[in-house]
Amino acid sequence: MNTSNQVSSVDPNARLSIKERLAYGLGDYNNNLVVSSINAFLLVYYVSVLGVDSKLAASVLAVSKIFDGISDLIMGRIVDKTHSKWGKARPWILRMCVPLAISTVLMFSVPAGLTGTFQLTYMFLTYNLVSTVFYTAVSLPYSTLQGLMTTNQYERGLLGNFRMMLATFGTMTVNTVVLKMCAFFGGGEQYSQKGWTMAYICLMIVFVCLEMVTFFFCKERVIDEEVTESEGKGNGPSVMVCLKSLVMNKYWLIMVVFLFAQYFMMSCFFGSNLYFATYVMKNEDSYSVISNALSIAQMAMMCVTPFMMKKIGKRWTALIGMIAAGIAFALTGFAGSSVTMVVICNVLKGMGFGCAAATVFGLLQDSITYGQWHTGVQAIGMGNAASSFSMKIGSGLGTAAMGWILDAGNFNVDPSGPAAATAIKMTCVWVPVITCVVAAVCMLVFDLDKHYEKAVDDLAKGRWRGSSK
Repeated sequence: MNTSNQVSSVDPNARLSIKERLAYGLGDYNNNLVVSSINAFLLVYYVSVLGVDSKLAASVLAVSKIFDGISDLIMGRIVDKTHSKWGKARPWILRMCVPLAISTVLMFSVPAGLTGTFQLTYMFLTYNLVSTVFYTAVSLPYSTLQGLMTTNQYERGLLGNFRMMLATFGTMTVNTVVLKMCAFFGGGEQYSQKGWTMAYICLMIVFVCLEMVTFFFCKERVIDEEVTESEGKGNGPSVMVCLKSLVMNKYWLIMVVFLFAQYFMMSCFFGSNLYFATYVMKNEDSYSVISNALSIAQMAMMCVTPFMMKKIGKRWTALIGMIAAGIAFALTGFAGSSVTMVVICNVLKGMGFGCAAATVFGLLQDSITYGQWHTGVQAIGMGNAASSFSMKIGSGLGTAAMGWILDAGNFNVDPSGPAAATAIKMTCVWVPVITCVVAAVCMLVFDLDKHYEKAVDDLAKGRWRGSSK
């Protein structure tokens, strides 16, 4: 079906309504019901509910990320080749949300009778059904949708802002309700299998309902008619041509490094945050307080970031955020067991995360648009896929690094001992400091603004940097 005729009257540089921005943002609220559960609680579930060794559990997650990354590239190609009455990205959100919900419930429902190799096999299969197959099939099209709704640079920034504000609310929801729901359904027992299964059945019903809002209220406007027609005849750019065009795009490569660092950091930090509260601060009840302090500060900051983006641009907003977060992580290392000091540090982290989160995916879409102008190859699906690959590899290695560092600190033997406390501080404080520095350097060299307006103007006229038009 040739969709170009259906959308020819639609302005690809359109300003969007509040309703559409909110509908798009709800998609990442949903995504974070899944991914924040994985980051914050999957290792906890494996270790504290199932009794699996932390090193083995972390290794299962790390090995799985190899397959997960490959699936991103496959899904990116599928999105690039999709032409339907709903567009390129939206149909996959509709088709895959129910399978993702079901597989997430199964991931947190390891049968009690399974032990040893059978238990690890079930963990590996269900985790890969979630992360490698169905989450990829929802999140990759969702990320691509941001670049297909408009080419307007400021609107893309706002979409990223709405997306990450609601993503933060999704993370906050998970941090606030999961353990309480598990205890409620588990008859007061926080780490019972029944409690975890019932909690995720409830969360995934909400997930499916809200995915329908994103599908019905978001619209794809950015259609390259020449590319669409050629792809419809099977003459679109090959996978290798798309990948080569991405590698030739320095701004996309910078964003890949930035995203890798961010997701490595988040897996280490969020995955060990409960252990930090329990064994370093000696106050497990403070977990919700310190976690929500970060999330609330992040959401509040994202009410300010649209004004910052308008004044200084997305790049400098992200840079300020990474510097602030790095300082806050370093200060946490000296906060000791003071809940007040950790809350203050987490507020500063949240403000820094808010600046980066509001801008990062808009910057990514801008880099992909620049790449189309720079090379003459439209690879929006593959561009998002390969970027998602780096995020998932970063996330997987971050989770694995957390497990390995905890194991080196004898966490499994003596979780309350001094060696374990040092290991937890390494994963929750000092690894994030390093990654924040890496991310800040990325933003220092990301000077796309000096090219972007010309790129969009040329593309609107059917030209690219090396064309003769």
